[in-house]
Amino acid sequence: MFTGIIEALGSLRKIERKGNDIRLTVASGKLDLSDVKLGDSIATNGVCLTVVQCLADGYVADVSAETVALTGFANYKVGQKVNLEKAVTATTRLGGHMVSGHVDGIAKVDVCEHRGQAIEFWLTAPATLAKYIAHKGSITIDGVSLTVNEVKANSFRLTIVPHTASETTLINLKAGDSVNIEVDLIARYLERLMQPQAEHHPKSGVTMAMLANAGFMK
Repeated sequence: MFTGIIEALGSLRKIERKGNDIRLTVASGKLDLSDVKLGDSIATNGVCLTVVQCLADGYVADVSAETVALTGFANYKVGQKVNLEKAVTATTRLGGHMVSGHVDGIAKVDVCEHRGQAIEFWLTAPATLAKYIAHKGSITIDGVSLTVNEVKANSFRLTIVPHTASETTLINLKAGDSVNIEVDLIARYLERLMQPQAEHHPKSGVTMAMLANAGFMK
């Protein structure tokens, strides 16, 4: 679990293709790795990756074919900057929102405008994900926890304050770019809970008359 509050900017040092999978070597920048061990999770541009090798100044992680298909990793290049966040602990401040690191898909940047010291973005999400994006709700963009300021059909508006821009890769985004998005975790569970009960528990065919005939009722 993560919060979407980026701890450091890293970069992709090496990208190895292994069939449809990818093995990444990530230079971790200023991220403190002193408490990171084999098997720990680090969100890398919003994707929860498992550390398979610890390095003095980075880590190695594998990206499955399914993750590659749902994220921008298929088009990433060596040297590309990535947002990094270690998994939360019981004492971590929840400064953003609950982020699983399980990216739902890719959104496209349509508009990028500077408004005062802030940057305003309009993005378009896939229709299948747009229903989870709500005005003043939370969304994760390349691992960054952000508030949705406006929604129109499949498009939504974000405002990036100067500190967030300077500490993440968002400062380099431009119209036409793609980003990893994770919709609000609670919205997905609420949808599942609100689905018809019959979908969760299909009819068994047992009736009151059947129980009576079998002697279970008087």
